[in-house]
Amino acid sequence: MKRLILLIVVLIYTINSSGQTLKGRILDVFNEPIENAYVVNNINNNHTHTNENGNFTLENVSVKDTLLISILGYQKRKIVITKKDLTNRITIVLTTKTFQLEEMVLRKEINALQTISKIDLKVNPVNNSQEILRKVPGLFIGQHAGGGKAEQIFLRGFDIDHGTDITLSVDGMSINMVSHAHGQGYSDLHFMIPETIQKIDFGKGPYYANQGDFNTAGYVNFSTKKSIQDNIISLGFGDFNTVRTLGMFNLLGNKKNENAYVALEYIATDGAFESPQNFNRLNIFGKYSTFLKGTDRLTFTASHFTSRWDASGQIPERAVQNGTISRFGAIDDTEGGFTSRTNFNLEFSKNLSENSRFKTNVFYSEYDFELFSNFTFFLEDPANGDQIRQFETRDIFGVNAQIITEKKFGNVEVKYTKGAGLRYDMVDDVELSRTKNRRETLEQIQLGDVKQTNLYAFFNSEFEIGKFKFSPSLRLDYFKFLYNDDLNTTYQTLSKTKAILNPKLNFLYTQNNNLQWFLKSGIGFHSNDTRVVLQQNADKVLPRAYGVDFGNIWKPTKNIVLNTAFWYLLSEEEFVYVGDAGIVEPSGKSRRFGLDVGIRYQVLDWLMIDTDATFTNARSLENISGEDFIPLAPETTVEGGLSLTDLGKFSGGLRYRYLADRAANEDNSIVAEGYFVTDFNLNYTMNNNVTLGIAIENIFDVAWNETQFATESRLQNETNSVEEIHFTPGTPFFAKATLTYRF
Repeated sequence: MKRLILLIVVLIYTINSSGQTLKGRILDVFNEPIENAYVVNNINNNHTHTNENGNFTLENVSVKDTLLISILGYQKRKIVITKKDLTNRITIVLTTKTFQLEEMVLRKEINALQTISKIDLKVNPVNNSQEILRKVPGLFIGQHAGGGKAEQIFLRGFDIDHGTDITLSVDGMSINMVSHAHGQGYSDLHFMIPETIQKIDFGKGPYYANQGDFNTAGYVNFSTKKSIQDNIISLGFGDFNTVRTLGMFNLLGNKKNENAYVALEYIATDGAFESPQNFNRLNIFGKYSTFLKGTDRLTFTASHFTSRWDASGQIPERAVQNGTISRFGAIDDTEGGFTSRTNFNLEFSKNLSENSRFKTNVFYSEYDFELFSNFTFFLEDPANGDQIRQFETRDIFGVNAQIITEKKFGNVEVKYTKGAGLRYDMVDDVELSRTKNRRETLEQIQLGDVKQTNLYAFFNSEFEIGKFKFSPSLRLDYFKFLYNDDLNTTYQTLSKTKAILNPKLNFLYTQNNNLQWFLKSGIGFHSNDTRVVLQQNADKVLPRAYGVDFGNIWKPTKNIVLNTAFWYLLSEEEFVYVGDAGIVEPSGKSRRFGLDVGIRYQVLDWLMIDTDATFTNARSLENISGEDFIPLAPETTVEGGLSLTDLGKFSGGLRYRYLADRAANEDNSIVAEGYFVTDFNLNYTMNNNVTLGIAIENIFDVAWNETQFATESRLQNETNSVEEIHFTPGTPFFAKATLTYRF
């Protein structure tokens, strides 16, 4: 009898102390959840990671098992499991530490390059609005309208203009503007305050089911901070009458389950131009976040941005070479513009079960845009000049929703993501007019109202079997285009609908903790301008792009990480709206292939070296050899530098970027000259609260052209027009000092 009782006790103890499920949550010292923390059971090697709310579930855990919790930028922790931990949800707090590359472990993530982005953001924080997009390896930008216009973007052999072939979003809120007055996909990120950025998620190529319109060359999604640790007041002064002030304030202190902060930024500068830019920009950003019922999270964000500027515009090479103007002079200094954007974004995440969670966001944006430009001077109108005005007002409504489910079937781990959403653009008074001196309208070329609807649904799956993970997915997009031409004396609503179904298939092989191989394939697309679709009756409404990537991420030593990708992209024929001229140009089919290479090397605890290079061959498939160059497509780009982190009271870095010469027209008879520019910054922490920073752009004072175009123009004293390079000069030597107080 005693033996029987003893056996029952042993069985009960065994049942209650082995093979159980551990549920927990991982936070930082400010009670903020930590996403993607790695949790591994050292006894049986079972592992998992936390979701965006910091929650995790780990199977087959027993009393006295040891868990190791790790994530880059935080102290590792070892936890010995107790019976109480298995009964109640465990909460684990991690503390921050100096970043160490040797702690990086390659995990089974389809888009593992996100880890590279996290490294870069950690050791090189974003210091100004232009650096926001430069955080994506291989992505180059150029400004050519006084600092107020959205930057021109270059990536993987694409002159993306202002966003035609890259999907941009912030906290799930779309940035690309469809059927914009200045061109399809126009994306202005200047409403973002750099210090509010928490994470940059990016991917190259059309391989991601959760990315839709404009996802051909790639996508970038920015996530802003849900809370801040310190209040910040910052004041900076620089050359060319430049001033920047920043204030960030924690509104609720260190409350356990809710956070709120507000950020304000003001920037003003005259620029290096002889005709002052008179640029000024005001940003206001506020965010409130709270937990409901423990793990469900509600976040509300509101922001407003307004900007005004004057511009000297693009200038012709001949006018500089013959001494008519200097590099920073102007032919028409009455260019410039105004823009504003107000955003409201509500995010909600909820755990539906232990293995399933729901995420959604609903957003609204009110947007205004007015731009005056003159690209050809006196080519079309010798008396009044060729100035044009582009104008629009816009309301954007959107909703996105996802259900993420994780399951396990024997040794196969499965993750399903089901998503759906809607975006509706209501654009009034989309205008292109010929003007004089920004005051007089000479002729209205286009004027009308656009209504565009995009409904989408996608299904993405991930199957993990041993060292392999493969991810098939499918995305469906439906569009409805409506346009009313206000210049037509007869009222008429033009309309068209179109749907597109695109598959994706990605493979990942994790050879070990230091080597991963990937093969990605998929079809993406970008929509054409509503006016092109309806007024020109275009057949290629949603032209596709077919892509494939093959490469690896390799950590040959504990302090070095290499990433390599060979890629190919085929684009279908499409009609491209040229907003500057108000015309439509068919581009035909094109193909691009190339090689991406990157390296991160942590020489010392406080010193990191990084370099990213892209080599591309881009050609049109419609033209004969020798006349098949794609104008302004970058062929070679290299960027990188060295970063100092926590070297006593010092931190900073030296950054460089190189863009090689490239064809400016189809036969390469006009060449856009390349450049090599170096920037420098250094911060000194006087005490725990005050930091003095010095930043120098173009430290070697190189004469470089930030944007270039092969344009036909005529000056006022010329009889015949000339086609040649027209450029906007890049910033010369520019120094700025900033004093920051934290409390």
